[in-house]
Amino acid sequence: MFDLPNDEILSLSKEHVFYTWSAQAKVNPIAVQRARGVYFWDVNDKQYLDFNSMTMCVNIGHGDERVIKAMQAQASELPYAAPGMTTKIRALASKAVADVTPHQALTKVLFTLGGADANENAMKLARGYTGRHKILTRYRSYHGATAGAMAATGDPRRVIWEPNLMTGIVHFLDPYRYRSTFHRTNPDIPEMEFARDYVNHLEEIIQYEGPETIAAILMESVTGTNGILIPPDGYMQGVRALCDKYGIVMIADEVMSGFGRTGKWFAIEHWDVVPDMITMAKGLTSAYAPLGAVAMKPEIAAAFNDTPFESGLTYTSHPISLAAAVANINVMREDKLVEHAADMGPVLKRMLNDLGEAHASVGEVRSIGLFGILELVKDRKTKEPMAPWNGSSPEMTALKKYCLDNGLFLYTHWHTVLIIPPLIITEEQLKEGFDVLDKALEITDKEVR
Repeated sequence: MFDLPNDEILSLSKEHVFYTWSAQAKVNPIAVQRARGVYFWDVNDKQYLDFNSMTMCVNIGHGDERVIKAMQAQASELPYAAPGMTTKIRALASKAVADVTPHQALTKVLFTLGGADANENAMKLARGYTGRHKILTRYRSYHGATAGAMAATGDPRRVIWEPNLMTGIVHFLDPYRYRSTFHRTNPDIPEMEFARDYVNHLEEIIQYEGPETIAAILMESVTGTNGILIPPDGYMQGVRALCDKYGIVMIADEVMSGFGRTGKWFAIEHWDVVPDMITMAKGLTSAYAPLGAVAMKPEIAAAFNDTPFESGLTYTSHPISLAAAVANINVMREDKLVEHAADMGPVLKRMLNDLGEAHASVGEVRSIGLFGILELVKDRKTKEPMAPWNGSSPEMTALKKYCLDNGLFLYTHWHTVLIIPPLIITEEQLKEGFDVLDKALEITDKEVR
């Protein structure tokens, strides 16, 4: 379709492309040529097993013709309509999203361009609905790179842009059992007590800040890049109770954990909690086209019946992206991918546990569905991480390089290795990747004291 010799792709990109999340002089991207299923190939025809679903988003796998054809058909019929109009595909997509929300209770859907502006719009909606200003979010969180979403983010990606960010954000601590601030001398505390301590911590923050000033609590249902932190039973229920007690809007950020990733349509369903809003993107279209959304309870939407919601972008509800979403949801239903992720959850957990037992550098493993992580340490007793806070190390760099050299594409974050493959992955394909990881961990094992 577009003619460019393979050997010029990388050089031309380095000359003209400004890359995000990287110092420009250090950029050395993989020049990808094609992708299919759980694999992709570079321009030299080297095959990679995609253990990160590209950017934690290609949930149905690469190259599904059902989604591609739906997008092509929409492009032929109607490639664009203004945001203030409606279309057949907008009606169908809104219903398709509402139908997969917990108990089908979030019946109004605002489409956005991606996850960051979904979170920003959710915060705007909560502020408009409650008339309050403050938003509470957790420290080990990532909510996007726009000014509002970055302000809500708790991790160090936020700090470099301060103070030029949205105001009114207050952060609180996550229930991170392996490194719990509250339980260093009592690590074996029962789960319900552990959960209660962190709910009590949140309520204390609410009291300090003034409940009457707090519009929303925004949380990743399962924390993503900051550790695949799975809330203990009782925690989400406790947060829901606090929101009900103080009239605070509960927003579940499911940008990464939604659309089957954890073995449910949305991770929040594992705790039978219905939030007031859910934000989503990534798996909504499996990244076949850019799209995000905010699904909300009808009473939140009703607050704007007579007052305009002063927000929106030119590409809001873009028809081609909506066609991708409808087709993507249909593929997930037809192929029972949510159920498959649930079935594969114990397989991933077993493989992670096996690596943990075989390698001294594995401090802890965590997973839910096909959402997993290895936390690497230099000392299991002290839990000293294999890389420093907000940094890398020669060992982590070498581990990632070994994986790439051996055809395994995955994401490392500080001292952790994330396992987030397409939901179509088989046990044999998982084992293929874990065989490479098994060898790669010999690198980090050498640093264990």
